[in-house]
Amino acid sequence: MATAHGDLARYRQVLKQARPCWPQIAGIFLVSLLSTPLALLTPLPLQLAVDHVVSSHPLPHFLDAALPAGARSPTALLLLATGLLVAVALLSQVQSFALEVLRTDTAERLVLGFRARLFEHVQRLSLAYHDARGTTDSVYRIQYDAPAIQHIALDGVIPLVAALCTLVSMLVVIVRIDIWLAVVALAVSPVLVLISGLFRTRLKKQASLVKKLESSALGIVQEVLAALRVVKVFGQEEREHERYVRHVGEGSQARRRLARVEGSFGLLVGLTTAAGTAAVLFLGVRRVQSGGLTLGELLLVMGYLAQLYIPLRTLGKSATTLQSSLVAVGRAFAVLEEAADVAERASARPLVRAEGAITFEDVGFSYPDAEPVLHGVSFHVPAGARLGIAGTTGAGKTTLTALLLRLYDVSGGQILLDGVDLREYRRSDLRNQFSVVLQEPVLFSTTVARNIAYGSPDAGMAEIMDAARAANAHEFILRLPRGYETPVGERGSMLSGGERQRIALARAFLKDAPILILDEPTSSVDPGTEAVILEAMERLMRGRTTLLIAHRLGTLERCDLRLRMERGRVVSFEQQDRAGSGTALRGS
Repeated sequence: MATAHGDLARYRQVLKQARPCWPQIAGIFLVSLLSTPLALLTPLPLQLAVDHVVSSHPLPHFLDAALPAGARSPTALLLLATGLLVAVALLSQVQSFALEVLRTDTAERLVLGFRARLFEHVQRLSLAYHDARGTTDSVYRIQYDAPAIQHIALDGVIPLVAALCTLVSMLVVIVRIDIWLAVVALAVSPVLVLISGLFRTRLKKQASLVKKLESSALGIVQEVLAALRVVKVFGQEEREHERYVRHVGEGSQARRRLARVEGSFGLLVGLTTAAGTAAVLFLGVRRVQSGGLTLGELLLVMGYLAQLYIPLRTLGKSATTLQSSLVAVGRAFAVLEEAADVAERASARPLVRAEGAITFEDVGFSYPDAEPVLHGVSFHVPAGARLGIAGTTGAGKTTLTALLLRLYDVSGGQILLDGVDLREYRRSDLRNQFSVVLQEPVLFSTTVARNIAYGSPDAGMAEIMDAARAANAHEFILRLPRGYETPVGERGSMLSGGERQRIALARAFLKDAPILILDEPTSSVDPGTEAVILEAMERLMRGRTTLLIAHRLGTLERCDLRLRMERGRVVSFEQQDRAGSGTALRGS
């Protein structure tokens, strides 16, 4: 019952998601319904030829009244039967063609809309979610789980209703011919329902396991390719190959088990419908022998029965696909059910441009299911001041900046910007106040110009070039094969570390935000490049509130304030002049 309730909930979610495509789905439904009269007409030419051309049984009343007197000869009736056969076949092909075109167009619209919604939502999910799940899981759900929506919306209800209409229509005709044949034909239905119920849970459980293992194998591929240089340097290709093969093998075994369950299900459905067909054939032949039926009527019933059992067999076979689709679409909707990012208050205030005064008041923070990272952190940075943050790895330095950007929310205390709690501002407005340059600059696989303009997409080329000059990047960019239009490769792989860092600085110059965060910007470059970057950084920091994280004390000498952290606590906070001498300050 719980499974059925869960499936019903998924159907409601699918219908809601498919709302923009309801007109197209209605068109598919109407075209699908045309299969009912065509199915009723398909065996009619054979019955007409056997009973009224080969044999001399009188014509049915409706046909006798419709045909002119000259069209009742055996030859005319044979021509009518063959013409009807060709016409029904032609109409069936036209209906199938129209249905396929409509279905493909609607399916693409459904999948595109669903993927777009998932991708938008995944970007808004908190970093805590992505830290826990990893990126591969989200990639798999968007790329491989999302298409299941088309199978449920288009291959679930619509074929079922069309098959039901055909089923009822054929049963009416069979009842009019011989009620006992109809009863025998229907006798297999309860057995099919029972078989479907018995296999539903097994199919769903196995399909869920297959999805999980496939996602895991994809994660290994992405992880290894992202760290391919490390894998090669340590000579671990064979080990990673074995790890991948092991996970793929587990997925292969799971798919084999699923195939066996599906095969068993299909076998039982096929045997049940075959038993029904055999029973109808046996009784029908007896009725012909006793004169209760004509041979043509028996052939008509058997023709209808063959079509009657096709949707039942298809329904049985598609039940396996449907269960797999329900699992996949459930995984996709589970992402949408995750809370998006850090919560934004309904009364959140706008923020055009901050002055830049930052205050931490007794801030505590811990990641989900983990030990606290920050303990009672308090300090104040006046607008336009430069704060140097030092401390060993794991002291909580980067966490401070993540909280300031509201990538996470504090677990205790509060952070103020210009005297207002960060949670009072609109998220987008708040984050627009910051420019960030990381230790490992993140570039996208597009051109140099577009990477510089990433935070300011409306900037013109003159503005981009001015920002590059300010970051000491203009000269090396001009030496690239296509200048500013040179693609930088995946994650900037076509550039050196120093070149990537200078493009990141140019991006910060172009955004012109009032607050600047520099997280170890020179730790991975050579001394010569460091000097060039430091010169650009000095220009960038002028007039901006700056938080500079660095291990090298020489880098922090250009700061007004220095904060030292250890194990998530402030151990010293002092004011210093640009020469490096300091005076201890209170926390806030």
